[in-house]
Amino acid sequence: MKKIVAVSALSLSTLGLATLSHALSPFEATYQFSYGNKKMGDATRKLSKVGNQWQYQFSSKIPVIGSATETSKFGFHNGLITSNEYTRRTKILVHSDTVKMNFNPNQKNINTSRKDKNRTLTWKSGVLDDLNAELQVREDLKTGGLKSSYWIADYKEVEARQFVKEGTEKVKAADGKTYDTVKVRLKHSRATKNTIFWLAPSLDYLPIKVTHQDDDESYGLLLKAKK
Repeated sequence: MKKIVAVSALSLSTLGLATLSHALSPFEATYQFSYGNKKMGDATRKLSKVGNQWQYQFSSKIPVIGSATETSKFGFHNGLITSNEYTRRTKILVHSDTVKMNFNPNQKNINTSRKDKNRTLTWKSGVLDDLNAELQVREDLKTGGLKSSYWIADYKEVEARQFVKEGTEKVKAADGKTYDTVKVRLKHSRATKNTIFWLAPSLDYLPIKVTHQDDDESYGLLLKAKK
């Protein structure tokens, strides 16, 4: 296993089941984490707010093997996310890795670091990170529709990515319930990399299921509980 990757979930169009609740309502959800079709452990998503700053965190753990945590801190105003900080920490057996990003709109740059290598990237208006991008997409779909592309930063570059709706499906979650969902695919530059999200309008577009394929590696998430 190269690494445990935290997957960013997306929210989609209302499917005629629009809700008046705000997309950025604090929540916590637990998922069944699988790797290569084997149930390996649990994962959680938690959205919280302190003052004017929001924090979104994704954590996954496979007993004995490893763990991963992504944390995004950002502001939110008039339906738009302003990225502030992003951190990703992973540990596989004895190997650890940390990625950090600081967004500086006033200086028009993004400072990133990984394995003692620092980079300065060019800031883009509306730039997001891998985690809070799902929340911005979710908000856009509830208020009008997806943008043609989104600027998303990782530690090496800022690139435009697309999210494509691919219809609707019923999905049975790990809690035994079946949900009506909208299916969305995150388009990657490589044909061997594939990410799909299934979002439930009835749960304010919370992801019910997520699958990711990267070359020979595959993993997935399936909802267990939400509070």
